Amino acid sequence: MSRYEVSFDIDSKTDSYAARRILERVYDTIREESQNVREGTDNADELLREFQTLRDAAKRPTPGRLTITYEQYDGGFED
Repeated sequence: MSRYEVSFDIDSKTDSYAARRILERVYDTIREESQNVREGTDNADELLREFQTLRDAAKRPTPGRLTITYEQYDGGFED
């Protein structure tokens, strides 16, 4: 398994706005894909709630850190 991580320090209102835009975009993308692929499943609903919480937290302009981790598992997708 490969692991990639990047952190974005939020120490200004401009940084906070950028972090909020990132999380809004991620939420919108997951929402759209969930509607197309997994609409109505508990798995999709739970995932959306988690990202909605992140998106909503970023609406308040405060200092902090946004960390994104991508773990790439060995093997491929089953067809």
